Amino acid sequence: MKPAAAPWRRAAFALAFAALPLAATAQAAPAPAAAPAATAKATFAGGCFWCVEADFDKVPGVKSTTSGYTGGQVPNPSYAQVSAKGTGHAEAVEIVFDPAVVSYERLLEIYWRSIDPTTRDRQFCDAGSPYRTAIFVHDAQQLKAARDSLAALEKNKPFAEPIVTQIVLAGPFYAAEEYHQDYYKKNPIRYQYYRSGCGRDARLKQLWGKAPG
Repeated sequence: MKPAAAPWRRAAFALAFAALPLAATAQAAPAPAAAPAATAKATFAGGCFWCVEADFDKVPGVKSTTSGYTGGQVPNPSYAQVSAKGTGHAEAVEIVFDPAVVSYERLLEIYWRSIDPTTRDRQFCDAGSPYRTAIFVHDAQQLKAARDSLAALEKNKPFAEPIVTQIVLAGPFYAAEEYHQDYYKKNPIRYQYYRSGCGRDARLKQLWGKAPG
């Protein structure tokens, strides 16, 4: 049997081993795979969800938009039920966005300038509670950001009328029927006729002095 190495030799070997570059003692660990980009959610009611969806689809950093119903009491409502004004829901759009590209604060700025915040239960030619304006916040940070944006707007708004847009906690969101999704893409002529005839852009220009976004 080979005699055991003297203690001083073992210590010297250990020191020499420790002094070697890491690459000489073990292969470098592979770099971890990049984590997928995080996304966040914003929910806004601004009258006809066709128009809100079209406005936010243009924003860099927005990953998807879904037209739907929120803020009411009836589960899984239909468009006919919501339009009858008996469910308490608002037409709204759920926005999935990349916070690394566009901040929630920036989305709020775009939202304000895409609506008429001075009319209660109405947007342009659409009247009734389903067409109210509201910011549905998903957490405490969004609540603070929405309140801060409202406070700043009340100080600097370019119109005299009071702001009546609600800021409320988000509840269940129900996607609208498939024919409502991307309506402005599926039916561009009808959509443009509706948007123009409803006076949306004319009123926004009167309020804000420029196009939304």
